[in-house]
Amino acid sequence: MTSEFGLKQPQVIAALTAFFAIFGLPELQKEAYAQLRIIDTHIHYSHDAWDMLPPKEAIKVLRQAGLHKAFVSSSSDDGTQMLFEAAPDLIVPVLRPYRKRGELGTWFRDETVIDLLEKRLAKNRYAGIGEFHIFGQDAELPVVQRVVALAKRYKLFLHAHSDAEAVDRLFIQNPDARVLWAHSGFVYPEEVATMLRKHKNLWSDLALRSEQATDGKVDPQWRKVFLEFPDRFMLGTDTYTPERWYYVVEQAAWSRKWLNDLPKDIRDNIAFRNAETLAAWALK
Repeated sequence: MTSEFGLKQPQVIAALTAFFAIFGLPELQKEAYAQLRIIDTHIHYSHDAWDMLPPKEAIKVLRQAGLHKAFVSSSSDDGTQMLFEAAPDLIVPVLRPYRKRGELGTWFRDETVIDLLEKRLAKNRYAGIGEFHIFGQDAELPVVQRVVALAKRYKLFLHAHSDAEAVDRLFIQNPDARVLWAHSGFVYPEEVATMLRKHKNLWSDLALRSEQATDGKVDPQWRKVFLEFPDRFMLGTDTYTPERWYYVVEQAAWSRKWLNDLPKDIRDNIAFRNAETLAAWALK
């Protein structure tokens, strides 16, 4: 098997093993990083990562990053369950409607997805459904409508990798839904602010958004939005391929750096408090 970066599986296994064995953070660095609690709301542990980074090693990476909690969803959900079994104090399970990589463009037309979700929801406890990919009018397809209904029935948030139109359509189906907008929609900060003003139960994760800070200083446009909506942003890494596990520790350290450029209350909200609030709502 070849990864999305062109490396064959044995190469990736060897690279990951060497990286985490040799370049672990010194104890003093880990202690310093741990001073600011961090919750990462966008971690995947999918089928192509299991052999490359076994569950115990994956948990070591999350702890090395000094994470207080990690919201984990996987293709398939077996990955999430393996990490939860290994570290129930650390993992917040989120149920993804994908059995394997490659279903992100088909799941919303696949009625068997509902049976999969219903069986998992009956068996395990989750905080949310997602991360799922849905755009535009596809958010009104019957399968998506049933996912929104399941989230309402089980009191779960929806982790949506979507455009603004799809987010709007999710809220039309359930105005009381709680939606975590993956990557803040990959739109400009003023567009994020428009959506947050429109929907009181919309939160944004910042996974794969690097433009909000440079050299430890928060970008002025992002600062404006963070100050207006201090209760609506969360951190994320997005380990969408096995190679992305390289960046979990680095991402946490970088996040702590730029967060310290914000007022303490807002810093703590984005670092961990907003995620704690959302998880507590779902899991209480």
